[in-house]
Formats: sequence, C-alpha cells, structure tokens
Amino acid sequence: MLHYLHVCITLLQDGHDETESKMSKRQLTEKQQAFMAVLFEEAGGDVVVAKRLAGYSDNSPTTTIVEALKDEIFEATKSYMSRIGPKAAIAYASALDDPTQLGVKEKMLAAGQILDRAGVVKTERVAVESTGGLFILPPKNADDAEDS
Repeated sequence: MLHYLHVCITLLQDGHDETESKMSKRQLTEKQQAFMAVLFEEAGGDVVVAKRLAGYSDNSPTTTIVEALKDEIFEATKSYMSRIGPKAAIAYASALDDPTQLGVKEKMLAAGQILDRAGVVKTERVAVESTGGLFILPPKNADDAEDS
C-alpha cells in the first residue's frame, strides 16, 4: 500500500512540474501573478476574494480577469487536485483502519471523486485463459438443422 501511494505521489508530482513549466511560458502582469498566488490559498478558490487580495479595484470586472487567466486557472486547478490527491488516498486508508468513524461513507465518496479527477483511476482486469487455439462446438440438433 505504501509503495502504491509513493508511486501515485511521484506521478502526481511529475505532472505538477509540467504544469509549472507550461504556466511559466506566458508573462503575467504583477496583479495577475498576485491573483494566481492567492486564488487557492488565502482566497480559498473564490475569484472575487482573489481579485481584491491581488489589488484589483472593485470596478474591475471579475469575468474579464478570469477570462484572461482561464488557461492559468485551469492548470492551477489541475495542480491543486494533484496536491490533494495523496490526502484522498490517505482518507481511503483511514477508512480501512476505522470503518465505524462518522461520515466515512461521504468521506470515501469525496476521496474517490478527488482521485478520479487527479488521474488516479480504477482499473479493471479481465483474465482470459486458453489452453489451445481450437474451439469445439456441440453437435447440431436435427431440429436446428430444419430451422436454418
């Protein structure tokens, strides 16, 4: 289990490094940089609060700011989901340790949604076994022959 979590964290961190390099390609104004810096921390994801904290005037249309930064916001959102992915994985593990804790069902649903969005998806495996390349059909009934 710990090895699996380590692999997941490593994969998510690799994605985070790519996100940072993509975001650093475009030059942002000082206010745009401040907006992005506070959006997921102090502003708690609230774009209006982030606008105020970044120093924009109340007359600045929030829609215009968000539209100008939509690619950066999208990449930052993916990065944020990657950062909280390990916490969701730990929530799953804690439910195994104490399945009677209050709200465990809701916690598991939320953790599953976060892991899905962070890219840690459930895989299903189907085992197919074959002993040879020949498939023998049962003999055809006389009734079946007349129907054809």
